[in-house]
Amino acid sequence: QVQLVESGGGLVQAGGSLRLSCAASGRTFSSYAMGWFRQPPGKEREFVAAISRSAINTDYADSVKGRFTISRDNAKKTVYLQMNSLKPEDTAVYYCAVRLNYYGSRRQGDYDYWGQGTQVTVSS
Repeated sequence: QVQLVESGGGLVQAGGSLRLSCAASGRTFSSYAMGWFRQPPGKEREFVAAISRSAINTDYADSVKGRFTISRDNAKKTVYLQMNSLKPEDTAVYYCAVRLNYYGSRRQGDYDYWGQGTQVTVSS
């Protein structure tokens, strides 16, 4: 079992920055990959970023590439999503997820545990 708690969401103006955190407990943090997904209002949940368990491999959705950075601190059992140059279309509930595998994935079905989500709202 893995428990995930996201934090760091909030309201920010377009062009601003936020850093999301996802703290994990349960299984050994360094043994699994992590991902971030988001669900905009009225839309389906979509992939944002993923990181391998060693942090060597990362992957980003085209819509956030160059603006968002995923990272992890295995000692703190936490994964981060640094979001810069935020746009109104980044408004969504953001979820972190665990994949019991070395590599992350873009597919939601590949993930085994999910957090409750944190709201990010970007005003224009």
